[in-house]
Amino acid sequence: MRRFTRLLPLLAFPLSLAAQVSAPPAFPLDPRQAEERTAFQTAQPWSANGNLRSDVALVYGINPTLPDRIRGWRDRGYRIHVMTGVAWGDYQDYLYGKFDGVNHVDNAQTDKNGNKISHGGDVYYMCPAENYGEYLSQGITPALAAGAEAIHLEEPEFWARAGYSEGFKREWKSHYGEDWTPPHETVDGQWKSSKLKYFLYRRALQQVFSHVTKWNKEHSTNVRCYVPTHSLINYAHWCIVSPQSSLAMLDGCDGYIAQVWTGTARTPNFFRGEQRERTFETAFLEYGVMQNLVRATGRRVWYLNDPIEDNPRHDWEDYRTNWESTLVASLLQPEVWRYEVAPWPERVFGGKYPRGGPRENRRSIPPEYATELQVVNQALADMKQTDIEWTCGTQGLGVLVSDSLMFQRELPTPSDPNMAHFYGQALPLVKRGIPVEPVQLENVGLPGFLDRFRVLTLSYQGQKPLTPEVHTALAKWVRAGGVLVVADDDSDPYNQVKEWWNEGGKTTAIPRHHLFSTLGLKDGDFPAEGGEIRAVEKGGVRWLRQNPVRIGLHRRAEDAWIDALRQAVEKAGLNWTESPAFQLRRGPYRIAAGLDETGNDREVTVTGSFVNLFDPQLRAVDSFIVKPGSRSLLLDLERIPRAETARILASACKALPDPAAPNRWTVEGVAETPAIVLAAAARAPSAVTLDGAPLTDFDYAEKERLVRVRFPNTSAPRVLEMKFE
Repeated sequence: MRRFTRLLPLLAFPLSLAAQVSAPPAFPLDPRQAEERTAFQTAQPWSANGNLRSDVALVYGINPTLPDRIRGWRDRGYRIHVMTGVAWGDYQDYLYGKFDGVNHVDNAQTDKNGNKISHGGDVYYMCPAENYGEYLSQGITPALAAGAEAIHLEEPEFWARAGYSEGFKREWKSHYGEDWTPPHETVDGQWKSSKLKYFLYRRALQQVFSHVTKWNKEHSTNVRCYVPTHSLINYAHWCIVSPQSSLAMLDGCDGYIAQVWTGTARTPNFFRGEQRERTFETAFLEYGVMQNLVRATGRRVWYLNDPIEDNPRHDWEDYRTNWESTLVASLLQPEVWRYEVAPWPERVFGGKYPRGGPRENRRSIPPEYATELQVVNQALADMKQTDIEWTCGTQGLGVLVSDSLMFQRELPTPSDPNMAHFYGQALPLVKRGIPVEPVQLENVGLPGFLDRFRVLTLSYQGQKPLTPEVHTALAKWVRAGGVLVVADDDSDPYNQVKEWWNEGGKTTAIPRHHLFSTLGLKDGDFPAEGGEIRAVEKGGVRWLRQNPVRIGLHRRAEDAWIDALRQAVEKAGLNWTESPAFQLRRGPYRIAAGLDETGNDREVTVTGSFVNLFDPQLRAVDSFIVKPGSRSLLLDLERIPRAETARILASACKALPDPAAPNRWTVEGVAETPAIVLAAAARAPSAVTLDGAPLTDFDYAEKERLVRVRFPNTSAPRVLEMKFE
């Protein structure tokens, strides 16, 4: 959304590099490439600055240059997906009647003051009429014809402040069978407006999915469809409505890209009454909700990691620190092992920052950061690990969240602007080292979806259940031994919208009443202070009669919240454990994040033999200190089996072994960046060559039996060889 794709052609990159090689040299096939573990998106032709050597190139934007751009990346050995915007794009053919002879400017999203909501100029956010889905379907056909293996329909977004265009009024009349109501005048109007926005983009995407399905049948292909989207938490915080979990239930939807990055995760939130950026903690919850969006659905998800962000006014140290935070947060979700390693790599390796300051202060990416990025990118392709071990606080806790978090974000009575009704429940746990997960309420009825959770928290402050079936599933989970902690004072005005729980406004019932009734409970079963857990067969329910917003603002409310959760954990048969850090082992990799702001912050020392992959020198250490606020990605040398031949452990370039020749690899990376290769070897090499020429910049660490080789990267494949006497 705020990805600035329209500015990309203006960046000062040597795009002519794409045409300088008429017959690009072949890079060997990576046997893991079929799993599409890593990807990046680019609107540019192949260039040396964008040559990340990931499995997939997400070629962005449908225009007359698309076939040539696809060909350029495919010729370099990349699998090809095509990405295009859904809510906005250079869709003037649709706006001004070239598509069907009708002017559709009145389908631009419009606020209550009559202002069209724009991504820049006449690139408007669209209210998707039915023929807009047809337009998008025709638009992607050139990508299908050019051989795209998948289509990514990016960011279906409807601003909460929109809903006033003539096109939206027509959709209201068609959908509800009644005249449009200004959304800002009543809670019913705002609720119905949001539900319609949610429906319209789901309808548009289903049209495109169906078009691709039809193409596959007619051409005997297997083109897949994915939706790159921000997290539910971020969309709600930024006051945007999007179809989110409902897309996973549509025919032809194969999954998502979780668009979580510094720009979303640095959005300030409250903890203990202080509002500030908490990039790691926010990203941890954002990635968590995206993982729970697809878990048990059979859909695929990639996690986005952006080495910079859309705001060009930060410096490289800011970008690097926040990237490490979001990256570590993504790695702490062990069920996900696919990553989009960068959007717009050309702006990472070709842009100069900070912008907006004196020209002499702008500089290209620091060489050490360029090396670190490529080392980590290669490690991400190795995260499909089954040997998983946590060192952290109590596991098995979740916070229930519904897509309706996006439905209560505007006038007349928006829910808390800082999302404290969610963060109040979640941040006290994260800060105590408890890996709490946001749990998609719409998915609780899926087989096995709730099996991993022993304690769930729920509030209908700021959200509502979209169907009564979710209460049936929650009640079944409680009766089987789960413990549900409800934080709600019933003060949310949206409790009174005309919905299923009050028979369309005929009764005064609220959603919590239906939940308790389904559980066989009534309000009188709980003391006024809500002090005890009420048993429900093998499980139980605790009700705190307070707005969870208070938990994020007041320390006493937080203490009461933690006390209630501690009791729930014990009722569920678990031990309450807190930790000053998250540590997760994924095979030979150890991911760590030190936590702060609780007053119990302390350093944690990890002993062993490690290489810090955030260190561009890839130095080995005997111990590592996880400090409060620190982020780490370590390679545990003791968990790597040794072999007679040299084995590459980490590299700031793609390095594929030659199956016919031990101690020989094909290497390739981003041009004019420093490469380093770390290899395990039983003895020091007598010589190292690159394309047959001797390299002198290498060393051997006798203690750890490690070889480090350094050379400048090129965007063409070369042969690296170590020779042993």
